[in-house]
Amino acid sequence: MPVANTDARSVASSDGAAETSGNIAFTPPSPPSQAALAFQDIIGGACAFRLWGMLGWQDIRLRYRRSTFGPFWLTMSMGGLVGGLGVLYAELFKVDVADYLPFIAAGFVLWGLLSDLISEGCTVFIDAEGIIKQVNLPLSVHVYHMAWRNFIIFAHNAIVFIAVAVLFSIQPGWAGLLFLPGLALLCLNGVWIGLLLGLVSARFRDVPQIVGSVMRIAFFLTPIIWKPELVPDRAYLLDLNPFFHFMELVRAPALGQTPGLVSWLAVLGITLGGWLVTLLMYRLYRWRIAYWI
Repeated sequence: MPVANTDARSVASSDGAAETSGNIAFTPPSPPSQAALAFQDIIGGACAFRLWGMLGWQDIRLRYRRSTFGPFWLTMSMGGLVGGLGVLYAELFKVDVADYLPFIAAGFVLWGLLSDLISEGCTVFIDAEGIIKQVNLPLSVHVYHMAWRNFIIFAHNAIVFIAVAVLFSIQPGWAGLLFLPGLALLCLNGVWIGLLLGLVSARFRDVPQIVGSVMRIAFFLTPIIWKPELVPDRAYLLDLNPFFHFMELVRAPALGQTPGLVSWLAVLGITLGGWLVTLLMYRLYRWRIAYWI
């Protein structure tokens, strides 16, 4: 009676990828694509929230260690700035202080968050050079760390607006609920801005200086210390200013107003387009960041 041969036999294919043992074939998995690696990096960084959350708090503690008031120096500095400029520009523009001071308080607090997300996003990978070259972490961790640190600063500065709102009896009402999705969209855009500008700035070191100059100009072109009602004949130009739409999406609900549909559409379009461009660039050049810095 013939006996079946049960010896394992290996058959190598042209790329050496297939092996057989009896009737079972083993094929080593192919390496993940750059797109998959980029996506895993972004998701993995978000899941490491305990790490970048702790690092963000640690940054604030180290900045104000041995200080009596600690991070509340941020609040007092912002309060002095809002109070001084609010009274001055209310007189220059001939507007009611009770109407103008909450507007400028919300504007300065939000602009601080927006401008810091953009400017620090340019240097996020450059500043983390030592960690990137020594510790195997998702690169997006450094972007989440930067965004969280600036959100903590924003939370301290927001106390100034809350105090002004209480002082002048600002009641947001139901429109105030739109503050949360507006702020969430602002932070979500801060992440892709950090990934994209951080990557480009790691390769081209002139980008942070260019962005800094643009932000200084944008501060005066965006209604932060002036109200759109003061230039009614040029109001259409605000629709071309992306910073205005981000500010309006958060500031208007805080003041009890409803943001316009144009601002919602503009911010949603920027969010979608920005993330698509960022994912494309991050897929292509993420692996080069460690060499560029």
